[in-house]
Amino acid sequence: MTDNSQPQEHHDLVYEVQAGGSLGGEVRVPGDKSISHRSIMLGSLADGLTTVDGFLEGEDSLCTLQAFRDMGVQIERPSAGKVVIHGVGMRGLKAPNKALYLGNSGTSMRLLSGLLAGQYFASVLTGDSSLAKRPMKRVSEPLKLMGAKLTLQAGGLCPIHIDPASLHAIDYAMPMASAQVKSCLLLAAMYAEGETRLLEPAPCRDHTERMLQGFGYPVKVNASEIRIKGGGSLKAGHIDVPSDISSAAFFLVGASISPGSDLILRHVGINPTRIGVINILRAMGADIRYLREYVAGGEPVADLQVRYSPLRGIRIAEDQVPLAIDEFPALFVAAACAEGTTILSGAEELRVKESDRIQTMADGLAVLGVNHQVKPDGIEIQGVGPAGKLGSGTINSHGDHRIAMSFTMAALRASGAIKLLDCNNVATSFPGFSELVNRCGIRLSQHNE
Repeated sequence: MTDNSQPQEHHDLVYEVQAGGSLGGEVRVPGDKSISHRSIMLGSLADGLTTVDGFLEGEDSLCTLQAFRDMGVQIERPSAGKVVIHGVGMRGLKAPNKALYLGNSGTSMRLLSGLLAGQYFASVLTGDSSLAKRPMKRVSEPLKLMGAKLTLQAGGLCPIHIDPASLHAIDYAMPMASAQVKSCLLLAAMYAEGETRLLEPAPCRDHTERMLQGFGYPVKVNASEIRIKGGGSLKAGHIDVPSDISSAAFFLVGASISPGSDLILRHVGINPTRIGVINILRAMGADIRYLREYVAGGEPVADLQVRYSPLRGIRIAEDQVPLAIDEFPALFVAAACAEGTTILSGAEELRVKESDRIQTMADGLAVLGVNHQVKPDGIEIQGVGPAGKLGSGTINSHGDHRIAMSFTMAALRASGAIKLLDCNNVATSFPGFSELVNRCGIRLSQHNE
């Protein structure tokens, strides 16, 4: 099979965000990206028709959707967040006639590595220049212990070439708390002979376990231990995707740091393995309330109200780090506006995201005049306090959507306009971001350079 990477035409999208303002009104941010990915994967492998409401129509999720179309699954085009998947069963995927292009999506690549490792056909997983820099040995090494045949590029990078293999169960103590690694191995274990046992070093998001159970595939979860047997089947059903707390996080921070803010976020997923950002912000003094709690598609959901409240610096508890790993860029902005010093450690994982998020955020904070000290596994940030202002200037987001969106919120407390470079990838996780922030009270314009 040839490696047909999809060529990408690049225009540098620039955000210009005016200083000041506050956030108000009621909004619903896009559907949860993690759940959207998994709905396509498991719905495709299920027997029967799966319907999905609230699907995130961002580039990452659409790459997963297209990959399964390329493997013969009929998926009706997303429309207003609704997707219909004609499942082909556990052994119904067909060999793709080209490499599966996954864009910027590390979730797609790592989870598909496990799902495809036990198939009867060969496949190649590839992506854009950012994805090509992200480490893949964390999934390839345990998969090889299961008998998988994977070939990576020098340095453990993609493209990943996967050859057919017969998999067997393993007992595996995960060296890091990573939902992507855990999910990759759970998907591979469905095709393995015997019972696979995984041990987590700390809790991390459990959407895969929940959704597998929702599709009728038995998974045993006991504290940090997860057991799953191969050879089962999935039964189609309905999935209601809640709003993504990772997307809501920017608005939680923005309203917390800007005086006069009073914002309601509707239908937000509050899975206990995902609410680290709420726990950390509340520890800093944020005023975040659950107005209504209910269950949607097996996931806990709530409407959130967040009002401005002066924040204070804290030492972030390390047990919260895996629960907020994607939200730290936004939390760095909260720390920059807090009274005193915020200390983060145990967060090495941030260095191997879409960018080195510790260094990229530190560089942006430096532009805004925020005192900080970078550590190998974290950062210390000296906040300007409730009466202080952040600076202004031009910040390079290095193609990392979360960097761009975080510094958009920083403009609420800036002394002048903030210009953000290389914002193209915001659409990968948050389509319509610029329109939504303008509706809430931020003055953002965009153009191509």
